[in-house]
Amino acid sequence: MASIECVEDLQVWQLARDLSFYVKKLTLKGPFLKHFKFSSQITSAAGSTMDNVAEGFERDGNKEFINFLNIAKGSNGEVRSQSYRALDWNYISAEEHEKVLVLTEKLKFKLQGLIRTLKNSGGKGYK
Repeated sequence: MASIECVEDLQVWQLARDLSFYVKKLTLKGPFLKHFKFSSQITSAAGSTMDNVAEGFERDGNKEFINFLNIAKGSNGEVRSQSYRALDWNYISAEEHEKVLVLTEKLKFKLQGLIRTLKNSGGKGYK
């Protein structure tokens, strides 16, 4: 098994980065360009998913890491919900929406798996 030495080694962080990149790409076209607040909101939620994985990874223990992973999971859910609004407002196509759904669903299950692994591991760290 490969060891995890930095946050970039974590598959959940890599998936969150992919989601963040895709969402940002979506907001650089069409109606999103005229709706700055919504564009900012969905890109912030996607970025928050990625950033909370990173922040939790840098903490001193599993409890804190799990807490940040749960926050990341919430932000991931926020992106998923906002994608429905974007679809309903015709800001994104059905195909683009489906890709967001696939990315957020995959990321949710990976986050849940990492949380479960950390809860069941022997190493607890400092906090």
